[in-house]
Amino acid sequence: MTEHTLRVNDMLQSEINSFRELERKCNVIFYYSGLFSQNIVAAMAEALKLRLAHSGNKAATQRKVFSTFIEMAQNVIHYSADTFSDVDQQDDELRHGAVWIGESEGKFFIVCGKPVAASRAPRMRDRLNALQSMSQEEIKAAYKTQLRSENEAGSKGAGLGFLTVARDASEPIEFHFDEQPDGKTAMFYLKAKF
Repeated sequence: MTEHTLRVNDMLQSEINSFRELERKCNVIFYYSGLFSQNIVAAMAEALKLRLAHSGNKAATQRKVFSTFIEMAQNVIHYSADTFSDVDQQDDELRHGAVWIGESEGKFFIVCGKPVAASRAPRMRDRLNALQSMSQEEIKAAYKTQLRSENEAGSKGAGLGFLTVARDASEPIEFHFDEQPDGKTAMFYLKAKF
């Protein structure tokens, strides 16, 4: 081996060790960053289902974690501002996002990240701030009310996404917007614990 090859291999080993150390420190059990589609989400869901089945946690907790994962992944598919069209997949749009699941202090957590249009951030922030201040009973009542109401303009679902995540979480949901240098997008992160 040449000296250059040894240096490259040492750098790779250092990067791997750094990533693995961060993975251990954050108690990550599942991580994906990249393009999301229905097929990709289905494959991730199957892997998560198997991991949860062997976690030793209550079935109700496993269902909530799985349900929230699906809700967050669907949210990336429907609303990520970073869109790619794939002609081979017909109507299946590919959108960029990230999701990671971990365990900390005896609880699961799920974090989802995706780019959103900066113009949407204030409205999303208002909705999420309101959700953070609601009790579980208020969230459940809002969920039932939303089920009976008309879809919001621009919504590809029934407007239940944030309510579903907040309803299933054992603590108030957390969120963060990181405005991007282009001024047109912000990275949106949502975290739920179970």
